[in-house]
Amino acid sequence: MDENQSAISKPKACIIGYPAKHSLSPILHRYWINQYRLNADYRVEEVESENIFEFINNLSKKGYIGANVTMPHKDIAFQISRPDAHAIAVRASNTLWFENNILRSTNTDTEGFLNAIDAVFPNWDHHVKEAIVLGAGGAARAIIYGLVERGITRINVVNRTLHKATDLRVRFGCSIIPHSWDALPNLIESAKLLVNATSLGMQGKKPLDIDTKLLSDDSIVCDIVYSPLNTTLLADAKARNLVVLNGLDMLLNQAVRGFELWFGIRPKITQELYETLVAHIVNAEMADNYYRPI
Repeated sequence: MDENQSAISKPKACIIGYPAKHSLSPILHRYWINQYRLNADYRVEEVESENIFEFINNLSKKGYIGANVTMPHKDIAFQISRPDAHAIAVRASNTLWFENNILRSTNTDTEGFLNAIDAVFPNWDHHVKEAIVLGAGGAARAIIYGLVERGITRINVVNRTLHKATDLRVRFGCSIIPHSWDALPNLIESAKLLVNATSLGMQGKKPLDIDTKLLSDDSIVCDIVYSPLNTTLLADAKARNLVVLNGLDMLLNQAVRGFELWFGIRPKITQELYETLVAHIVNAEMADNYYRPI
């Protein structure tokens, strides 16, 4: 096979978004491609909203066997593919693949969250009876769905726009208790799990102001933000020796399923991979500060 034939036949996936060039997904998936010595590729496709329908509908013609989908295109990906139960529950798709020439989709954020928290706190779902989720967007929906799956009996959804939190009770059932933001201080003491599923605390965004001293000593604190890795919320929780989970843990775990669907190998999350991604998020000299045994 000559070089041109090899390039055509090489299986490839991509991340589709706008913007997408700063995504960690190419670094992550190319690491696994090299690790397993695959003749494959993973690319970045920045696609504006007016072109996204045509792009996804022609994904196979463009040579792709599948894709990750990031903001603002998850809703369109859901609408023009055949979604599985996870995508239907969240009403958004972040992973596309072909099965019998049919474009299928799923949402791996739920399993990314659950697998990440399982790794740092085995059997946490036996410990947590009440949780707080901040936010009511796509990431929050995926996390809430995971909590419902694990049988958490009271999930307090706190959102600045109350009706969006109320909509989630309609979607996911009576274990969802909607609250406006000013109710948060009265909820913290009784919750064993606090999840920030908003962009608050992210680099360049407004800070997240929470008094973590109100949390019990056996609480778990999760933050979907990974830039910075050590958000103020997590720093305060670490100072109290609480179990913490950052956005990179969830990013790594949500990527596993897509790679398996595209390339037929379920990749492993290793300490080397974790540190490789950390080095792209923070100054390389600071990477050791975020060491987490895998």
